[in-house]
Amino acid sequence: MSYPEPRYLGEKGEIKAVFRPADTEPELSSPSGNRTHYLATHATTGGEFGLYKVDLGPKSPGPATHFHRSISESFFVLSGEVRLFDGDHWTTGRQGDFLYVPVGGLHAFRNESEEPASMLLLFSPGAPREEYFEQVAEMARRGGEEFTEFLVRHDSFFVD
Repeated sequence: MSYPEPRYLGEKGEIKAVFRPADTEPELSSPSGNRTHYLATHATTGGEFGLYKVDLGPKSPGPATHFHRSISESFFVLSGEVRLFDGDHWTTGRQGDFLYVPVGGLHAFRNESEEPASMLLLFSPGAPREEYFEQVAEMARRGGEEFTEFLVRHDSFFVD
């Protein structure tokens, strides 16, 4: 096992870090109490990963079972209880619990409880998920071929 090939070949390093204060307002909020914070996007990491904090309101349904063909997805529960589907069975994730879903792995999540929950989502490599988060509800409402194309463009393949 070895490290990847170097991608930075300079001798002294560079000032490149990106800081995001904890009190930064979420980029997305919904009437159901869900909020999404764009902690590290495809753009800010140069496509290495995407990291998002998702706050789920009580009884928030979350996405149905799906998989991705090009990205893995990881879940880290920060607070509350999140129901996590690993492709085989549902598990209640609590603070500190972690689920890794490799490329092609079936998964889903939801908040079945009466209390809010919060978790981190990590996509690797980083994909431009922001458009997906911002438009999925509207595109689902429209339905049809436009929604199907939207899902394919965003590497989201839902199963029955």
